[in-house]
Amino acid sequence: MQIILVPRNKQAPKTYDTGHVGLRARVLAIAVGAVLVVASIGAAAALAVVRPRDSAVREIQAMRQTIQQQQQQLAQVHADAQRDVNALAVKLGELQAQSVRLDALGERLAKAGKLKDGEFDFDQPPAIGGAEDSGEATYALPQTLNTSIGSLSSRFDRQQVQLKALEDLLLDRRVASSLRPTGMPISDGYISSYFGYRTDPFNGHREFHSGLDMATPIGTPVHAVAEGIVTYAGTRSGYGNVVEVDHGNGYMTRYAHNSKLLVHVGERVRVGQKLSLTGSTGRSTGPHLHFEVWYKGRAINPLAFVRSHR
Repeated sequence: MQIILVPRNKQAPKTYDTGHVGLRARVLAIAVGAVLVVASIGAAAALAVVRPRDSAVREIQAMRQTIQQQQQQLAQVHADAQRDVNALAVKLGELQAQSVRLDALGERLAKAGKLKDGEFDFDQPPAIGGAEDSGEATYALPQTLNTSIGSLSSRFDRQQVQLKALEDLLLDRRVASSLRPTGMPISDGYISSYFGYRTDPFNGHREFHSGLDMATPIGTPVHAVAEGIVTYAGTRSGYGNVVEVDHGNGYMTRYAHNSKLLVHVGERVRVGQKLSLTGSTGRSTGPHLHFEVWYKGRAINPLAFVRSHR
């Protein structure tokens, strides 16, 4: 079979014999080349389409893994926060129980201090005030827990003020009590002569007796009936060896007819401290202690003081 090609430019026609082996080989080569070119173009187009999609899929998978990790971390944070909140709630309950015990303690202290009705009320906070101090902002807790903590904090503040006021009140009462003459100045003996007018044992005249006489063996220790400062330790006419203690609240006590003095002027003495030893010095008919209580420069009856207890 022959193929005749006639060119348009009036050149001589070309004849191709299809049965020629060389021609067949060239046609086959051209066909194979064309097929390879088309296949290459298709493969390139397929890669151009597939590669971005695979990349996007991989990025999506990576993002999903990141989100899962963040969800796990968030769940762990939530669990930790919940555990902390639970622990905080338990601690809050313990503090509330302690607050209740503090209230009960304050009430018992008020009763133990023998305070008069209305003198101190532990159920009501003392009046306080002052400018508001704005602090730094804090993270908000759950409303219920936050309210409980705020209430408990206010309660502790109130209790602190109340206990401080009660402490000051009881301390003032204790100081006042320690400065007030109370009890017998000697542990052994009896009252042999009372305060007021009596018949003088030496001249038989009616005279005023400014204290109490307490008969006791010679050498009996004489104790301070209140805290104070020794303002006199020496001999006075009629009193013999005498000790005088100023208690700083208008009270002064005098201990007379001692055989020996154990303190000196300016010395601070405590309740129950030994001041002297009893004797019969001065104007005395026998071993005894003459005890006087003075208030604001005037001798008063010591009987109520020696019969009271601290």
